[in-house]
Amino acid sequence: MFEYFPSHYSWNMALLMAAQLGGEMSEIDEACRPLRELAMRPDAKDDPQAQAGWIARWSALARKVEGFARRDEAAGHPLTAGKKFLRACVYWFTAERMASHLSPQKLALYTSTIECFSRGVRLRREPLEFVEIPYEGTTLPALFYRAPGAGRRPAMIHFDGFDVTKEWMHLCGIAREFGARGLSTLMVDHPGVGATLRLKGIAVNHDTERWATASLDWLSMREDVDAARVGVIAMSLGGYYAPRAAAFEKRLAACVAWGARWDNAGSHGRILREPDAARSVTGWMEHALRYYGATTTDEAYELIAKMTLEGIAHRITCPLLVVHGALDRQVPLEQAERTVREALNSPRAELRVFAAEEGSAEHVGGDLFSPTIDYIADWVAEVLAANR
Repeated sequence: MFEYFPSHYSWNMALLMAAQLGGEMSEIDEACRPLRELAMRPDAKDDPQAQAGWIARWSALARKVEGFARRDEAAGHPLTAGKKFLRACVYWFTAERMASHLSPQKLALYTSTIECFSRGVRLRREPLEFVEIPYEGTTLPALFYRAPGAGRRPAMIHFDGFDVTKEWMHLCGIAREFGARGLSTLMVDHPGVGATLRLKGIAVNHDTERWATASLDWLSMREDVDAARVGVIAMSLGGYYAPRAAAFEKRLAACVAWGARWDNAGSHGRILREPDAARSVTGWMEHALRYYGATTTDEAYELIAKMTLEGIAHRITCPLLVVHGALDRQVPLEQAERTVREALNSPRAELRVFAAEEGSAEHVGGDLFSPTIDYIADWVAEVLAANR
C-alpha cells in the first residue's frame, strides 16, 4: 500500500480515499507536504495542532479548486466546472471528516461539501436524484442513481459505514458500476451518519432492518424499480448493517458485506480500549460517542456490543457475499470467515479475500477500491439477473 504518512494510519487512508474519489495527486501533495513533519510526531494522532493543520491545508485546497470551478461555470463551461466542484467536494469532505463534532468548523465544512457535490452532479448532468426516505416520523436523506434503460430495473440499497456519507459512496464509483450492469442504487444517510447525524442529530440504532424496510418501501413505489430484485450493501461497519438487515427483512434478494463485521465488540470495542489501535479518523472517541448517541465510553461500549451477528446470521436466506482485505488492520479476517460460516441458510454464501498482490487488501479495500468494487458489481449483477 502507498503510504504517504507511514506513521499516521488515519491520515494515510484519508489521503488514499481522496485520491480514489477524484482528487488529483499533485493537488493532494500540495495540501499534505507541509503536514508530513507533523505526522511524524509521536502524539500526532490526537494532537489538536496536527488536526488543525490537516483541516486548514485541505480546506485551503478545497477553496482554491472551488474558485476555479466557479470561474469555469461563469465562462459557460458547465461540464468542466462540475468536474472541479466534485473535486472540491472531495477535499472539503477530507477536511470535514477529521474535524470534531464539537467544533464550530464541522457544520461549515459539511455545508461546503454538500454544496459542491450538489452543484457538481447537476452541472455534470448525472442521473442522480436527491430524495428523502420516510422513516419513523422523520426522513433519511438519500441519493437515487437510476440505471439506464426502460422498464423496471433491479436495485441495491447502499448504507454507509461509521464515518462516511452518501456523497462519499457516490463518488467512490460503485453506483456507476452498478448502473453499467443495469442496476439502480439508493444511497442512504442512515441513522448515525451524514446529514441524518449532522443535521438531524439522529444517532445509530443496532436494528438496521428498520432502515432497510423504510428503503424497500420507498423503492417499491417507484415504477422504474423491480421490487422483487432489490439487495442491500454496506461497507466497513456496514459488514454488520447489511447482514443484520437481510436476516430480518425477507424481501431483500441479495446481501453484500463490504468488509466484514461479525462482532463489533471485537472491532470498535477493541479500538475503544486500545489507544494505539488503527483508527479511521482522528478524534475517533468523540466521533464514536456522537455516532452511538452515548455520553460515556461505558455507555458506548454497551451499544457497540449490541452489534453482533451471533444468533442472527443463520436467519439470512438470500445470497450473501462478504469481501474482506487480507491485511485489514481494523477488523480481523476471522470475522469475515465466521460471517460466511454461520450463514447456514443462505443459498449462496461466499467469501472473497483480497491479497496484497491484487490490491484491496486493506480495510474495505481502501488501498485500491477498484478490485473490490468490480467484484461486487459483477456478483450482484449475476445474482439479481441485472441484464435480464
